[in-house]
Amino acid sequence: MVPFKKIKVDKLYDGQVWWITLNVPKGNVLDREMMLEIEDSARSARIPSVKALVFEGAGDHFSFGASVAEHTKEAAPSMLAAFHQLFRTLIDSSKPLVAVVRGQCLGGGMELATFCHWVFASENAMFGQPEIQLGVFPPVASIVLPAKVGQAAADDLILTGRSIPAREAKEIGLITSVSGDPKAEATNLLDKQILPKSGAALEFTVKASRYEFHEAFRRGIERLEKTYVRELMETADANEGIASFLEKRKPAWKNR
Repeated sequence: MVPFKKIKVDKLYDGQVWWITLNVPKGNVLDREMMLEIEDSARSARIPSVKALVFEGAGDHFSFGASVAEHTKEAAPSMLAAFHQLFRTLIDSSKPLVAVVRGQCLGGGMELATFCHWVFASENAMFGQPEIQLGVFPPVASIVLPAKVGQAAADDLILTGRSIPAREAKEIGLITSVSGDPKAEATNLLDKQILPKSGAALEFTVKASRYEFHEAFRRGIERLEKTYVRELMETADANEGIASFLEKRKPAWKNR
């Protein structure tokens, strides 16, 4: 691994757990550079001795989401390609994935967190997929959320773009737990349920338990990426939504 600028990787428990911190507070925005760094670390973790990957945001928030500036028509193709490759690499790694979430967990940040097997959240955590407010949609969440919380709850989050508090996220099955110390909750899981187990067994069990989901994800994300780049970004409103956000003004929708 080359030295990272936007994430920090701590190898804990004699390297059995790689704790990956999104390290650009306040918002830990997932720009393409950070996506590539996370993907590189996940690829490097594909060794038998690594039993889990943990994601956390530095500071008060997990992540405000993917960089809006990289959602423009010109930048979106490379940004989406990097982001979606990150998830393919996480699938290939076949590691148990854990997220520790405090504060805002939005957009691409929520997609990363909820892709994990366990999400431990603080009492002040907020979860949301606000992409529709910018005139676009979240490809990863469009596949992950129906599998995780059911179609109705997924529709509500994706179509409204609203944010929900951790307690509500727990009620719909989006996250694992809500507590005053989500990092301690994650550490307890690692100590009691992950580290005592065989790394080989964990790897094969991750592959088996998520086989159908991962196969569906691989097919679906390729199609949705093409829809986003070739169709959505040709609409006036997608470009208006991104432009209005960057220009800090209310969007003027043309409904086309």
